[in-house]
Amino acid sequence: MPQHAAKRGKSPQGTRPFNDDGVHSNPVVDERATFQEVVEARFRRRDFLRGVSAVAAGVGVSRIGGWDALAQDSSLTFKELPHGNDERFHVAEGYEQTVLIRWGDPVEGGAAPFDPMRQTVGAQLKQFGYNNDFIGYLPLPAGSKSSDHGLLVINHEYTNTDLMFPGLPEKDFNNVLSREQVDVEMAAHGLSVVEVKKEGGKWTVVPTSRYARRITASTTEMRVAGPAAGHDRLKTSADPTGTRVVGTLNNCAGGITQWGTVMTAEENFNGYFSGDGANTKEAANHKRYGLPKVSWYGWHRYHDRLVVTKEPNEPNRYGWMVEFDPYDPLSVPVKRTAMGRFKHEGANTIINKDGRVVAYSGDDERFDYLYKFISDRRFDPDNRAANKDILDSGTLFVARFDADGTLTWLPLVWGAGPLTPENGFDSQADVLIEARRAGDLLGATPMDRPEDVEPSPMMGTVFVILTNNTSRSKDKVDGPNPRANNKHGHVVELVPPGSGADSDHAALKFRWNILLLAGNPKNPEDGAKYHPEVTEDGWLSCPDNCAVDSRGRLWIATDGAPSAAGFADGLWGTDTVGNGRALTRHFLRTPRGSELCGPFFTPDDKTLFVAVQHPGDEKGSTFEKPTTRWPDFSASMPPRPSVVAITKVNGGVIGS
Repeated sequence: MPQHAAKRGKSPQGTRPFNDDGVHSNPVVDERATFQEVVEARFRRRDFLRGVSAVAAGVGVSRIGGWDALAQDSSLTFKELPHGNDERFHVAEGYEQTVLIRWGDPVEGGAAPFDPMRQTVGAQLKQFGYNNDFIGYLPLPAGSKSSDHGLLVINHEYTNTDLMFPGLPEKDFNNVLSREQVDVEMAAHGLSVVEVKKEGGKWTVVPTSRYARRITASTTEMRVAGPAAGHDRLKTSADPTGTRVVGTLNNCAGGITQWGTVMTAEENFNGYFSGDGANTKEAANHKRYGLPKVSWYGWHRYHDRLVVTKEPNEPNRYGWMVEFDPYDPLSVPVKRTAMGRFKHEGANTIINKDGRVVAYSGDDERFDYLYKFISDRRFDPDNRAANKDILDSGTLFVARFDADGTLTWLPLVWGAGPLTPENGFDSQADVLIEARRAGDLLGATPMDRPEDVEPSPMMGTVFVILTNNTSRSKDKVDGPNPRANNKHGHVVELVPPGSGADSDHAALKFRWNILLLAGNPKNPEDGAKYHPEVTEDGWLSCPDNCAVDSRGRLWIATDGAPSAAGFADGLWGTDTVGNGRALTRHFLRTPRGSELCGPFFTPDDKTLFVAVQHPGDEKGSTFEKPTTRWPDFSASMPPRPSVVAITKVNGGVIGS
């Protein structure tokens, strides 16, 4: 999810090899035929606009002609924020910002006051963790539509070691971390659950809430469920059953289910492991998931389970979607293996018209794939308990985009097609553990870093955020990835059969179109495409997270704009139907070095929660001399990842 500007933290070798550095692990990319002729035919401007109009018509919007015939008519009426990049957080005129919770603030009862100079494991286990990515809001009481009282669930994706601890050397700091510092980092990973309330127009965290909870990489035991549970490839010396795992790693985006649980995604889990596993039985599997020989962190120095030569199966226990119930602070999180193992950006669910649950998820790496999962069982809106394990049984599909504007969902089912023992798959568990390789063999379409995938319940369409891919060469462009050296990213729209609530998300054939191609529309080399009335501040770069409000408008958060476009990351809104379609408008921007994550609206659209992670993560920025001290601006405090609540001054709907 991060482009990772978020992932610009330093390792003993320099910059961590997260997803924005050209590294990928898909061996089939260079074997695929080019779609260049298709792209040239399909993306001439007239055809591009005609396709956009067709999508709009397909979701019940009456339109005549293409964008060239449209006047500016956006439903978003706020005064646009100018591009910029400074040490503060900015939001559009007429809106207020409240920092709700920061790294080190208390979560569980008895949490010690935050002392960045003397951090301890015991304190961090009860305090708000580090980099905050996904945010989910769940109303209180459960099952209500309350927009002024609820739970916030926040992912803590990873740590910027050099911005967390004082006194570290500029290079090779992972090799000098103490056991206590490593364990503080592990405690700062995971999730936080906090209760929040709006009183007198202001949001605050409710202290000593019975719901308050920290889930961490080091202390929280989790259950493994679904087809891979108990498989030999998940068994370790610490867990000979293959059914229990301690902790969750690199929790990026997520989702809220219709039965009130949270889905949290394990994304770049590979970077936490160390050791040359070339001679282990899992060598090819580890290579496909990009496990490095030297960890991006120093944890393996004190935790043998992260050394692949000692525990070659341990990486197989990460890369899953994890579900838990935030309304029950004693609930055991569950790794849902039926949904496949890859670098999940998130999993957003929608109830299909036949009652089955459909979950969409992107594999956030250059040239990896888009997936959806369809449950076998049907959602029961009147019996929450009946939906408890609904995600343990179903079919995982991977997407193939075709030149004629159609999308085919290919099932990852053992014994079907190439997914057989002859190709190293001896069970459905093998298919799910190696979902990437299964997608390779099925002929899935390599994408430009699929991140958030958000269905719109109002329209029935699905938005796929593709952050960037500067490694795509001219001979490898294709329909849904139409630009070589794609440094700015784009948004693809999927159109299932039907419309609105009658859309068939379980169908195996969709249509697709491109909503927008990010970049500067005034630079011909960018090849950007928006509504023609987009302003100088309305264009964006490196889309990452997204949210759809109750009016069907798409809100796009970015990660990587400072390096790709020269201005801060932030949030842009756009209509997705009508005359304002793809007319993006700039709403907020983050402090220097940070990215904007986790946009999430309350049910009434009057509060927008956002996460600001890794503030100050820039070249030359250190704990002692950061390029910003947001949000405290105190000489005694380093920059602190934080959650911000945005409201309109007069209490109105966000965007109006």
